[in-house]
Amino acid sequence: MVRLLIVEDEPKTAAYLKKGLTENGFVADLVHDGDQAVAFATAGKYELILLDIMLPHRDGWSVLAHLRSRGDHTPVICLTARDAVDDRVKGLRAGADDYLTKPFAFSELLARIHTVLRRSPQRAPDSIRAGDLEIDMARQRATRGGRRLDLTPKEFLLLSLLARNAGNVLSRTVIAEQVWDMNFDCDTNVVDVHVRRLRSKVDDPFSQKLIRTIRGVGYALDDEE
Repeated sequence: MVRLLIVEDEPKTAAYLKKGLTENGFVADLVHDGDQAVAFATAGKYELILLDIMLPHRDGWSVLAHLRSRGDHTPVICLTARDAVDDRVKGLRAGADDYLTKPFAFSELLARIHTVLRRSPQRAPDSIRAGDLEIDMARQRATRGGRRLDLTPKEFLLLSLLARNAGNVLSRTVIAEQVWDMNFDCDTNVVDVHVRRLRSKVDDPFSQKLIRTIRGVGYALDDEE
Protein backbone atom coordinates (compact mmCIF):
# COMPACT_ATOMS: atom_id res chain seq x y z
CA MET A 1 0.00 0.00 0.00
CA VAL A 2 1.20 3.51 -0.82
CA ARG A 3 1.94 5.63 2.25
CA LEU A 4 1.33 9.38 2.07
CA LEU A 5 1.90 12.26 4.47
CA ILE A 6 -0.76 14.99 4.51
CA VAL A 7 0.35 18.36 5.89
CA GLU A 8 -2.72 20.57 6.28
CA ASP A 9 -3.70 22.89 9.13
CA GLU A 10 -7.36 23.49 8.21
CA PRO A 11 -9.28 20.76 10.11
CA LYS A 12 -12.10 20.19 7.61
CA THR A 13 -9.77 20.06 4.61
CA ALA A 14 -7.39 17.77 6.48
CA ALA A 15 -10.17 15.35 7.45
CA TYR A 16 -11.58 15.44 3.89
CA LEU A 17 -8.20 14.60 2.39
CA LYS A 18 -7.45 11.78 4.80
CA LYS A 19 -10.90 10.22 4.41
CA GLY A 20 -10.80 10.42 0.62
CA LEU A 21 -7.29 9.06 0.26
CA THR A 22 -7.92 6.22 2.72
CA GLU A 23 -11.07 5.25 0.81
CA ASN A 24 -8.96 5.13 -2.35
CA GLY A 25 -6.51 2.63 -0.94
CA PHE A 26 -3.76 4.85 0.44
CA VAL A 27 -2.28 4.79 3.94
CA ALA A 28 -2.34 8.44 5.02
CA ASP A 29 -0.71 10.08 8.03
CA LEU A 30 -1.89 13.57 8.94
CA VAL A 31 -0.07 16.48 10.60
CA HIS A 32 -1.12 20.09 11.08
CA ASP A 33 2.00 22.27 11.18
CA GLY A 34 5.44 22.61 9.66
CA ASP A 35 7.39 21.32 12.64
CA GLN A 36 5.30 18.14 12.71
CA ALA A 37 5.78 17.79 8.96
CA VAL A 38 9.56 17.79 9.32
CA ALA A 39 9.44 15.34 12.25
CA PHE A 40 7.15 12.87 10.46
CA ALA A 41 8.91 13.15 7.10
CA THR A 42 12.23 12.51 8.84
CA ALA A 43 11.03 9.58 10.97
CA GLY A 44 8.76 7.87 8.45
CA LYS A 45 9.20 6.66 4.90
CA TYR A 46 6.59 8.15 2.57
CA GLU A 47 6.12 7.79 -1.14
CA LEU A 48 4.52 11.22 -1.47
CA ILE A 49 3.83 14.31 0.64
CA LEU A 50 0.81 16.61 0.19
CA LEU A 51 2.10 19.89 1.56
CA ASP A 52 0.06 22.99 2.37
CA ILE A 53 2.08 26.20 2.12
CA MET A 54 0.47 28.41 4.78
CA LEU A 55 1.24 26.48 7.98
CA PRO A 56 1.81 27.33 11.65
CA HIS A 57 5.36 27.39 13.07
CA ARG A 58 7.11 26.68 9.77
CA ASP A 59 5.61 27.32 6.35
CA GLY A 60 5.56 24.86 3.47
CA TRP A 61 8.46 26.55 1.69
CA SER A 62 10.65 26.00 4.75
CA VAL A 63 9.55 22.37 5.09
CA LEU A 64 10.31 21.71 1.42
CA ALA A 65 13.69 23.43 1.62
CA HIS A 66 14.61 21.42 4.71
CA LEU A 67 13.74 18.09 3.07
CA ARG A 68 15.63 18.84 -0.13
CA SER A 69 18.67 20.17 1.76
CA ARG A 70 19.05 16.86 3.59
CA GLY A 71 18.83 14.88 0.35
CA ASP A 72 15.22 13.77 0.81
CA HIS A 73 13.68 13.54 -2.67
CA THR A 74 10.27 12.25 -1.62
CA PRO A 75 7.78 13.60 -4.19
CA VAL A 76 5.88 16.65 -2.93
CA ILE A 77 2.62 18.11 -4.22
CA CYS A 78 1.98 21.61 -2.87
CA LEU A 79 -1.61 22.43 -1.97
CA THR A 80 -2.34 26.11 -1.47
CA ALA A 81 -4.86 28.88 -1.93
CA ARG A 82 -2.08 31.05 -3.38
CA ASP A 83 -2.63 30.83 -7.13
CA ALA A 84 -0.28 33.50 -8.45
CA VAL A 85 2.07 32.36 -11.19
CA ASP A 86 5.07 33.50 -9.12
CA ASP A 87 3.98 31.25 -6.26
CA ARG A 88 3.63 28.23 -8.52
CA VAL A 89 7.03 28.89 -10.07
CA LYS A 90 8.56 29.33 -6.60
CA GLY A 91 7.16 25.97 -5.50
CA LEU A 92 8.45 24.11 -8.53
CA ARG A 93 11.87 25.74 -8.32
CA ALA A 94 12.06 24.86 -4.62
CA GLY A 95 11.75 21.18 -5.51
CA ALA A 96 8.00 20.51 -5.56
CA ASP A 97 6.88 17.88 -8.06
CA ASP A 98 3.47 19.46 -8.64
CA TYR A 99 1.36 22.38 -7.46
CA LEU A 100 -2.41 22.36 -6.98
CA THR A 101 -4.42 25.43 -5.99
CA LYS A 102 -7.45 25.39 -3.70
CA PRO A 103 -10.26 24.74 -4.15
CA PHE A 104 -9.66 21.65 -6.25
CA ALA A 105 -11.62 18.60 -7.37
CA PHE A 106 -10.63 15.47 -5.47
CA SER A 107 -10.57 13.54 -8.75
CA GLU A 108 -7.93 15.93 -10.06
CA LEU A 109 -5.84 15.49 -6.91
CA LEU A 110 -6.01 11.70 -7.32
CA ALA A 111 -4.95 11.97 -10.95
CA ARG A 112 -1.99 14.17 -10.02
CA ILE A 113 -0.94 11.82 -7.21
CA HIS A 114 -0.95 8.84 -9.57
CA THR A 115 0.98 10.81 -12.20
CA VAL A 116 3.68 11.85 -9.74
CA LEU A 117 3.97 8.33 -8.33
CA ARG A 118 4.31 6.81 -11.79
CA ARG A 119 7.26 9.00 -12.68
CA SER A 120 8.94 8.60 -9.30
CA PRO A 121 11.50 5.83 -8.89
CA GLN A 122 10.40 5.38 -5.30
CA ARG A 123 8.04 2.52 -4.46
CA ALA A 124 6.83 1.17 -1.16
CA PRO A 125 8.81 -1.96 -0.29
CA ASP A 126 6.94 -5.25 -0.53
CA SER A 127 8.79 -6.41 2.56
CA ILE A 128 10.94 -5.03 5.35
CA ARG A 129 13.84 -6.97 6.90
CA ALA A 130 15.61 -6.33 10.17
CA GLY A 131 17.86 -9.12 11.37
CA ASP A 132 15.87 -12.37 11.18
CA LEU A 133 12.61 -10.41 11.22
CA GLU A 134 10.69 -10.12 7.94
CA ILE A 135 7.53 -8.07 7.44
CA ASP A 136 5.36 -8.71 4.38
CA MET A 137 3.58 -5.39 3.87
CA ALA A 138 1.27 -6.60 1.11
CA ARG A 139 -0.02 -9.59 3.11
CA GLN A 140 0.19 -7.81 6.47
CA ARG A 141 2.23 -10.67 7.91
CA ALA A 142 5.37 -10.82 10.00
CA THR A 143 7.76 -13.69 10.66
CA ARG A 144 10.86 -14.09 12.77
CA GLY A 145 13.32 -16.87 12.07
CA GLY A 146 10.72 -18.26 9.68
CA ARG A 147 8.10 -18.43 12.45
CA ARG A 148 4.81 -16.59 11.88
CA LEU A 149 4.06 -13.89 14.46
CA ASP A 150 0.44 -13.62 15.61
CA LEU A 151 0.00 -9.83 15.72
CA THR A 152 -3.02 -7.59 16.15
CA PRO A 153 -3.44 -4.80 13.54
CA LYS A 154 -1.99 -2.19 15.94
CA GLU A 155 0.92 -4.44 16.84
CA PHE A 156 1.64 -4.92 13.15
CA LEU A 157 1.61 -1.14 12.59
CA LEU A 158 3.87 -0.61 15.60
CA LEU A 159 6.33 -3.28 14.47
CA SER A 160 6.31 -1.93 10.90
CA LEU A 161 7.07 1.59 12.14
CA LEU A 162 9.98 0.38 14.25
CA ALA A 163 11.31 -1.82 11.42
CA ARG A 164 11.10 0.98 8.82
CA ASN A 165 13.29 3.01 11.15
CA ALA A 166 15.54 0.15 12.30
CA GLY A 167 18.56 1.42 14.17
CA ASN A 168 16.92 4.77 14.94
CA VAL A 169 15.28 5.81 18.20
CA LEU A 170 11.60 6.77 17.96
CA SER A 171 10.08 8.85 20.73
CA ARG A 172 6.80 7.88 22.34
CA THR A 173 5.29 11.01 20.79
CA VAL A 174 6.17 9.98 17.24
CA ILE A 175 4.96 6.41 17.86
CA ALA A 176 1.65 7.57 19.32
CA GLU A 177 1.03 10.00 16.47
CA GLN A 178 1.86 7.55 13.70
CA VAL A 179 0.27 4.38 15.09
CA TRP A 180 -2.71 5.78 16.97
CA ASP A 181 -3.13 9.13 15.19
CA MET A 182 -3.21 10.84 18.58
CA ASN A 183 -1.35 13.57 20.42
CA PHE A 184 0.79 11.99 23.10
CA ASP A 185 -0.40 12.55 26.66
CA CYS A 186 2.28 12.07 29.30
CA ASP A 187 -0.35 10.34 31.48
CA THR A 188 -1.15 7.80 28.75
CA ASN A 189 0.89 4.59 28.76
CA VAL A 190 -0.67 3.13 25.61
CA VAL A 191 2.70 3.04 23.82
CA ASP A 192 4.49 1.25 26.66
CA VAL A 193 1.67 -1.28 27.06
CA HIS A 194 1.67 -2.14 23.36
CA VAL A 195 5.46 -2.37 23.22
CA ARG A 196 5.38 -4.86 26.12
CA ARG A 197 2.77 -6.95 24.31
CA LEU A 198 4.75 -6.76 21.08
CA ARG A 199 7.92 -7.88 22.87
CA SER A 200 6.12 -10.93 24.23
CA LYS A 201 5.63 -12.07 20.64
CA VAL A 202 8.68 -10.71 18.84
CA ASP A 203 11.40 -11.06 21.50
CA ASP A 204 10.41 -13.38 24.36
CA PRO A 205 10.49 -16.63 22.31
CA PHE A 206 13.95 -15.79 20.92
CA SER A 207 17.39 -15.48 22.50
CA GLN A 208 18.31 -12.41 20.42
CA LYS A 209 16.24 -9.37 21.45
CA LEU A 210 15.38 -6.79 18.78
CA ILE A 211 13.33 -4.12 20.55
CA ARG A 212 15.35 -1.80 22.81
CA THR A 213 14.12 0.72 25.37
CA ILE A 214 16.02 4.00 25.45
CA ARG A 215 15.19 5.27 28.91
CA GLY A 216 13.50 8.65 28.92
CA VAL A 217 13.40 8.79 25.11
CA GLY A 218 11.54 5.95 23.42
CA TYR A 219 12.17 2.72 21.55
CA ALA A 220 14.34 1.35 18.76
CA LEU A 221 14.51 -1.87 16.80
CA ASP A 222 17.96 -3.29 16.12
CA ASP A 223 18.71 -3.92 12.46
CA GLU A 224 21.34 -6.59 13.05
CA GLU A 225 21.07 -10.10 14.38
